Amino acid sequence: MIEATATTDLLRYLQAARDALLWKLDGLSEYDIRRPLTPTGTNLLGLVKHTTGVELGYFGDTFGRPYFDEPPSWYREGAEPGADMWATADESREQITGLYREAWKHADATVAALSLDALGQVPWWPEERREVTLHRVLVHVIADTQRHAGHADIVRELIDGAVGMAEGNDNMPPGDPSWWEDYRSRLERVAREAGRG
Repeated sequence: MIEATATTDLLRYLQAARDALLWKLDGLSEYDIRRPLTPTGTNLLGLVKHTTGVELGYFGDTFGRPYFDEPPSWYREGAEPGADMWATADESREQITGLYREAWKHADATVAALSLDALGQVPWWPEERREVTLHRVLVHVIADTQRHAGHADIVRELIDGAVGMAEGNDNMPPGDPSWWEDYRSRLERVAREAGRG
């Protein structure tokens, strides 16, 4: 009973992160979901593509349950560095988000089939840390997905000012654009004052 509750809790947090990440694409053009908004190229669709590979690797390959018979080029060993962090012109939003949803199903099936103490091997980790439990993998993937959902929060705000934790729950203090401009200006003043000290 305790393991079932723990598994349910872990999957709930993972699903919340998954949903938040996809929600950040809503209402945006193809250009906006692909455009790099940091010096390292961070973009919304690339974050989804990356987390797709994370789920397929950790919940598939790690536990001897590979998803692909023939993986796409960006998922194969020897792929160009960062190939999983952006979408090519011929990789559509629908293809990537569809594969992400398939990765969820595959991951959830792995979690349903195994106990939290089931052992796996993460082939890309150093030998001394390679053996993991399903519990550890779930915690790792939740942390990774939440981290990338946070990246998506910032990238989306840079695109069109949209903010929020989840659809229907922005988890932000109330304020109109004028209030937010005053707030931001105050923070800038404080930062400058602290920087002079």
